[in-house]
Amino acid sequence: MEQTPQAKTYITRTMLFMGLYVLINAGAIAGLMDGLPIPARWGLTALVSLPIAGQIWATLVMIRDSDEFIGAFLARQFILASGIAMALFSAWGFAESYAGAAHVPGWMIYPLFWACFALVAPFARKATK
Repeated sequence: MEQTPQAKTYITRTMLFMGLYVLINAGAIAGLMDGLPIPARWGLTALVSLPIAGQIWATLVMIRDSDEFIGAFLARQFILASGIAMALFSAWGFAESYAGAAHVPGWMIYPLFWACFALVAPFARKATK
């Protein structure tokens, strides 16, 4: 199956943004950022967040630039995944507060969103029929 120009652009942007995300985090995990002063650590926080914002932007641009059917399907999938991820993460936050559940870092909402995005695809497709 041949990919659309929008899909090719999306894949290129995804590889770029997620490559940067992995490199920055790998450097931090390897200790390259150890010993940095607090202001630099805040800068690292912003730096590692930029590829996430870029990936979300790339997804929204693909939704905008795709044909009507694909755009509607992806938008529905994005909305469903966002709602489910927020509901699950909020429920876990309440479990932390009220039931003593283990803490989950806030950045885990991002991989949770993409897991939900994959899982809701069959339901988003049914909604477009």
